[in-house]
Amino acid sequence: MKNTFSIGGVHPNDSKISADCAIEVLPAPKTVYISMAQHLGGPAKAIVAPGDKVKTGQVIGEPTAFISAYVHSSVSGTVKSVGLRKDLAGIPVIHVEIDVEGDEWMEGIDTSDRLVTEIPQDKSFIIDRIKNNGVVGLGGATFPTNVKLCPPPDKKAEVLILNGAECEPYLTSDYRIMLEKSEQIVIGAALMKKVLGVERTVIGIEENKPKAIEAMKKAVSSLKAVSGDYSGIEVMTLKKKYPQGGEKQLIDAVMHRQVRSMGLPIDVGAVVQNVATSLAVYDAVQKNRPIVDNTVTVTGDCFSRQSNLLVRVGTPVSYIIDYLGGVPEKAVKVVSGGPMMGKAIANLDAATLKGTSSVLFLTEEQTKRKPQSNCIRCGKCADACPMGLEPFLLNKLAKNGMMDELEANAVQDCIECGCCLYSCPANIPLLDVIRLAKGDVIRIIRSRTAPKK
Repeated sequence: MKNTFSIGGVHPNDSKISADCAIEVLPAPKTVYISMAQHLGGPAKAIVAPGDKVKTGQVIGEPTAFISAYVHSSVSGTVKSVGLRKDLAGIPVIHVEIDVEGDEWMEGIDTSDRLVTEIPQDKSFIIDRIKNNGVVGLGGATFPTNVKLCPPPDKKAEVLILNGAECEPYLTSDYRIMLEKSEQIVIGAALMKKVLGVERTVIGIEENKPKAIEAMKKAVSSLKAVSGDYSGIEVMTLKKKYPQGGEKQLIDAVMHRQVRSMGLPIDVGAVVQNVATSLAVYDAVQKNRPIVDNTVTVTGDCFSRQSNLLVRVGTPVSYIIDYLGGVPEKAVKVVSGGPMMGKAIANLDAATLKGTSSVLFLTEEQTKRKPQSNCIRCGKCADACPMGLEPFLLNKLAKNGMMDELEANAVQDCIECGCCLYSCPANIPLLDVIRLAKGDVIRIIRSRTAPKK
């Protein structure tokens, strides 16, 4: 029996229509716009000014807090401006605008295809490389990886879990790197395993990706023959069920442990990283290569040119779309991410981030909401919720502004996966209401613990 999480879940159509599209390198645009706020925590501080010459891989933004990250130029050229520009969500944040002039890389970055399998024994060297090269989680949250790999002294990691589930419909970028960069991903896992000091590493992949499972198993086997540093790494086949790739759901599937309310994976001995993050760790440590590009799926049922593109960070979405032939006629919405958890792109001239995984075109039929009717208390939303919540109740409490009751019923634990909305026969916008209520409750919780001025 395939491993899976024990609470809730739904089974949307895979729609992996771009799965057979090999990764294609997208030519760099004439201008990139690199955000200083493309990671969780404090935004980076721009350290370049208009007129400065920069090289690919050069630091242009320094972290401003414990949870923050370095930002690097994804191109070589001249800084044109440093200032506010709207991001994918339409929020004004500081961007560094760079006019592209050639592609000259910083000294010390290995741009060759040579595979480096030897694992450094100095843990601090590994962590420093990860930090200095701006590696963040590429599974959605973009949490700085160096921080995640250094749990507090009173917490001990037991298992490193690599998320290769890619359970969100349409997305295939992780799938393609598991096929095309499998050895690098396993080496990245061994590097993180070394830092954490764990004996066991599990790469979890859903059963609907047999080629990826085979490729990753082959990579693990071949690297184990090279060095003992790769012992304890295994590939686990997971049942196809959404949201299998959710951090807490993945821990449940692999370790059969539940993370408590408002808890962290490390509380149960787990550290979870995405396979794309593992590839970035390989590049950072073994090649001294920062995150300057990432694989982006461009897809949609109404789109004729399915693609997985290697895109420079800071590339305008409009440039990607134009390269592939323009917005399809039937598309009415463009989404960054998948249909379940992705966010509508407010401005197509906004630029990609380190964590951008997909540009998805949706039609009116796919996006138009059906007429809403009254809740019939069927409980389907509660059955589907992978966090064991009662969305029908949270919806009622939120509409009545009952903050204490919302907190008591753990609205703060919602992972915004959309299972409740997907399963509701009354077409009630449960996710919309609960997401807003969750934000309000979390602000109240944080205000209690914030230091008084």
